[in-house]
Amino acid sequence: MPVARVVLAAVSGEGRPLLLVLRALGLGDLLTALPALHALRAAFPGHRLVLAAPRELAPLAELSGAVGAVADTAPLAALEPALAGADLAVNLHGRGPQSHRVLLETRPRRLVAFEHHEVPESHGGPAWRADEHEVTRWCRLLAESGIPSDPARLELPAPADETLGESGLTARGAAQGATLIHPGSASPARRWPPERFAAVACAERAEGRPVVVTGSRAETGLAECVARGAGLPDEAMLAGATDLLGLAAAVAAADRVVCADTGVAHLATALGTPSVVLFGPTSPQHWGPPLARSLHRALWTGRSGDPHGRESDAGLLELGVEEVVAALRALPLRAAPAHGAEGRASAGARAAAASV
Repeated sequence: MPVARVVLAAVSGEGRPLLLVLRALGLGDLLTALPALHALRAAFPGHRLVLAAPRELAPLAELSGAVGAVADTAPLAALEPALAGADLAVNLHGRGPQSHRVLLETRPRRLVAFEHHEVPESHGGPAWRADEHEVTRWCRLLAESGIPSDPARLELPAPADETLGESGLTARGAAQGATLIHPGSASPARRWPPERFAAVACAERAEGRPVVVTGSRAETGLAECVARGAGLPDEAMLAGATDLLGLAAAVAAADRVVCADTGVAHLATALGTPSVVLFGPTSPQHWGPPLARSLHRALWTGRSGDPHGRESDAGLLELGVEEVVAALRALPLRAAPAHGAEGRASAGARAAAASV
């Protein structure tokens, strides 16, 4: 599958107006912004929609069908000169003022952003609400700016499969029908202990379910702790072996996912894979799977804390192995994952139908 173009060589040379969107954050941030991106694509079909985001998210951004190109950028960094003069710039990054100014420095004709008293160009814009689900927030920004949006448009088509190294094994083949455990998270505060994930893996295997463990290259050591603790075979270790599309292919093929509040949880929602998501410092009311989607279980003790803390959140540690295992047993069965071009095109629709 081709990846999205990263920083167009001549943004102004295609003869169509530019729609510039800023969302220079992580995987979960991209996936929670999908409904807003789809709304912008539908409202401005003649524009070139360029997403300013980290380069590594480009394959998934293109897979969504909403994004034409990704301009590689870091949070709050100045944007490429080629992105200047957009017909419309949309801030899906934050409430401002810094992110507003990043876009305003490109001199767009119009800015869509939440109102911030330090940025005169944002005056009259929608008001920021702290207590709002992340998906709802960005859809409301657009709706109150005259751009219709549907918060339910969270689906991604299943990506094409890929081979893992020289084994001939594919990400989809390794995870097909398995319980996928993703023990990592961007911050230590949201990491459940690996020995507990290992205990969950043992319980799943005792029920006759295969288990695979995923993670980034940086999370390989953590994933290995889980795999060793559960006595998993070598082929169950996918951590460090897949790129982002490979990870998505594994999530799409798995029967169920268990993870903390991280980007993989949003992949499970987008791909229609049942999941159990462990929340600690952050409420699932802000970042959890939509309540209407019965494929997912969000576990939270009700305690909030610092999501960027350097130790596992106290509330997260209150969640026990038995509670997670029970939630996994209560998950509904998923429909068989789709394969091939026709299956990939309809996977999102079937996932939506299965989750209401």
